[in-house]
Amino acid sequence: MAVVTVKQLAFIFGLLGNLVSFMVYLSPVPTFFKIYKRKTSEGYQALPYSVGLLCASLFLYYALLQSGKFLILSINTIGSTIQATYLVLFIIYSPRAGKVATLKMILILNVASLGLVLLLTTLFSKGKTRIQVVGWISAGVNIGTFVLLLASLFKRVIETRSVEYMPFNLSFFLTICATMWFFYGIFVRDFFIAYMMKSDETTLEQLEETTERPLYVPTANHEPSGQELKAVTITSPRQVDYFTEHHPMFMERDEYLS
Repeated sequence: MAVVTVKQLAFIFGLLGNLVSFMVYLSPVPTFFKIYKRKTSEGYQALPYSVGLLCASLFLYYALLQSGKFLILSINTIGSTIQATYLVLFIIYSPRAGKVATLKMILILNVASLGLVLLLTTLFSKGKTRIQVVGWISAGVNIGTFVLLLASLFKRVIETRSVEYMPFNLSFFLTICATMWFFYGIFVRDFFIAYMMKSDETTLEQLEETTERPLYVPTANHEPSGQELKAVTITSPRQVDYFTEHHPMFMERDEYLS
């Protein structure tokens, strides 16, 4: 009976992490197809892609400082290229003010910030210390970015009273991606990758739970003795309107969503 080694498990989870991460990187393609057809990027923000490029660049640097990190190196090289392509498209299809704003953001986040990290870690650290410092910086930036981007999505869900802006497919693949890289980090004994991905997964799960709030509505019981309460998960404003209209004595829509 064949026994799978820890090294083989690390490769399997790392390879799966590469595949799922690649799919996540390609998820904005429909958005850029719309931008291409409209010939304008108005209504969209370049910030997520600039921050995404910064995260990928930091982990690319982290992987280059070590040997045997080919899987981290490969996906972050691909990710950096894809995010940079998105930013180029933003610049091409943005109005003049948008071009200037995007270029300033790239200079601050992707040139100055990254350059400062490279300079300081090169001058003031070396060997394992440098790896640890870059690992902490990379993990911190990645977790902070993940929380901020998901929080902005959650805010949009609350404002629009619809889960349309936090689609299940995106949440599902982000969770799978975090899980794959978490186990990869465990098997290769890379604390920064394991901790970062576990934090991302926990944050995502908490936001998903918050976007599905149970609403209890009275429904007629088959027995003539009274009524029973039935739990219903609200996933769209239309459902809220329906229950408010048919059960006005239970709760008002604005009170529930405030």
